[in-house]
Amino acid sequence: ALLLVILSFLMGIAWMLLGILFRNEPKLQAMGLFGCTHKTVAMGVPLINAIYERDPMVGLYTLPLLIWHPMQLVLGTAIAPRVAEYVENRENELVQCQQQQEEQHQQREEDNFDENAWSIEVGGTDDNANDAAKR
Repeated sequence: ALLLVILSFLMGIAWMLLGILFRNEPKLQAMGLFGCTHKTVAMGVPLINAIYERDPMVGLYTLPLLIWHPMQLVLGTAIAPRVAEYVENRENELVQCQQQQEEQHQQREEDNFDENAWSIEVGGTDDNANDAAKR
């Protein structure tokens, strides 16, 4: 039970930090969540065997890893649908935000064009009128 709490805590910290680092990259957040916290038996067992090669207790040293890995798989399986939903929703938000920014930019360009066209129709800008008045 303690290992589950530790794993959940580490995944929570990883998620928060990844949210800060990859604010506009939800797919990288999801990838980082699992990549930061999931260590596999395929990596751990050979490493433990290399470090404790001649120790007769090597089996006991691998026991925490053999418990940790399945727990990662179970917890990862439980949160994967929620993470996938977050990624989809966040990407939709980013697309909508980008579209709104493009629309605002387009509107500003149209407003600037209208102002310039009005200035030309009237006979120039206020600076031109001031220059003419000074002469």
